[in-house]
Amino acid sequence: MQAKVSKSGEKPCPICGKPVVEASKPFCSERCRDVDLNRWLSGSYAIPGKPTDDEDAE
Repeated sequence: MQAKVSKSGEKPCPICGKPVVEASKPFCSERCRDVDLNRWLSGSYAIPGKPTDDEDAE
């Protein structure tokens, strides 16, 4: 899914799609910033990579 770009050239909030607020960039509010942080801390977001095998490292 691609984010729509506003007339000012900024992408909307990645959480709810509302216009971005300068104080909370790239989000529209502190609430959306906190939602995003919670998703990272809970493991909902993950950066893909090769699986590591700890036994091979030894």
